[in-house]
Amino acid sequence: MTSETIKQNVEKALDEIRPFLQTDGGDIVLIAIEDDKHVKVRLEGACTSCSVNQMTLSIGVETTIKKYAPEIETVVNVG
Repeated sequence: MTSETIKQNVEKALDEIRPFLQTDGGDIVLIAIEDDKHVKVRLEGACTSCSVNQMTLSIGVETTIKKYAPEIETVVNVG
């Protein structure tokens, strides 16, 4: 898969997640994809101070991204 296709798939995943985060006053932004394997995102708004943001990141965000782009190995918040 090309880097551009991987990016498009990651963006599709974030588009699926975003409404749930926005309901709680937060958001998520794609910062970078490194080596077509490692995704960096930034949780914004209410998500930055939420006590469960690491759980949201690992369970919700990472799972959804890997559904769209299975070659992704890690997802980290660079907030």
